[in-house]
Amino acid sequence: MMQPFEYHRASSLQDAVAMATARPQATYIAGGSDLLPLWKAGVARPRLVIDITHLPLSHIELRGTELALGALATLSTAADHPLLLEHCPAVAQALQVSAAPQIRNLATLGGNLLQRTRCSYFRHATLPCNRREPGSGCGAADGEHRQHAIFGTSEHCIATHASDLAVALLAADARVRLQGSAGERCIALSELWPLPAAQPQRDHALVAGELITEILVPDTPWARRSHYLKVRDRAAFEFALVSVAVGLGIQDEIVSAARVTAGGVGTVPWRLHACEAALLGQRVTARVLERAASAAADDAVPRAHNAFKPTLLQRAVLRALQSVAGESHTREAP
Repeated sequence: MMQPFEYHRASSLQDAVAMATARPQATYIAGGSDLLPLWKAGVARPRLVIDITHLPLSHIELRGTELALGALATLSTAADHPLLLEHCPAVAQALQVSAAPQIRNLATLGGNLLQRTRCSYFRHATLPCNRREPGSGCGAADGEHRQHAIFGTSEHCIATHASDLAVALLAADARVRLQGSAGERCIALSELWPLPAAQPQRDHALVAGELITEILVPDTPWARRSHYLKVRDRAAFEFALVSVAVGLGIQDEIVSAARVTAGGVGTVPWRLHACEAALLGQRVTARVLERAASAAADDAVPRAHNAFKPTLLQRAVLRALQSVAGESHTREAP
């Protein structure tokens, strides 16, 4: 039986933050595409729901040397926006393959970054899950874990982060602007999600009452020259087994900047530093791309059901690198 709750429609950003800060069991709602299923399943139990839908945070604009994406812009609006298609195609591509059209029309950029894990042990209230009930154990560790992480795991949790958008934004060196009771702050996107070590129930680094207001994407050569690749069991409405975002800065066929990130493999969106190091300063050839891709699974810790992921990740990285570098740059000199 659903518990009683209060509903409040925020009249301003300050009103929303003040209300959420004063009530520990308050929850923001915009698109609701993640909250409502969790609520129905008994995993989420908000006592106060604060509707932020009508706050003026749905802009997408170029400000000097960076794109500013309002946290309440929908996935569908951003996916087809000319500014994103020009300045960061990987982000647009990630949004285009997220969820289904109906959900993209509702879901917001900020909500997508803060969506909770899709691990079935978390989303079923009767199964053990340290994220949902600390100390109950990680059911996936010795259970069904085909979809689960091979990077950033711990004895407490091996669930993957589900967002396609997050993987592409990480490759673009994005930042997020936050608003809370103590004022405004801006953090690197990579700081948004803690690893599930001693406190696996911490999904994000936001403090009570804080919310995302903007996502800031620098306008860089590697963001403009970027690609997102998603590998999944079916072509639509499916989460990634493996996904890869690649951005390259190339001058005179030499890699001057490289960003390689992955989804479906980490407990948080995962940056593949070894791949980047293998690319930097190198002439773009098929051999260099293959060498970089082979480093993608360094430090991976697969389990019985997801032992295929390291190889799949390496192949996905190679495909994404080839897409960004272009065929003319991937041929060996005769």
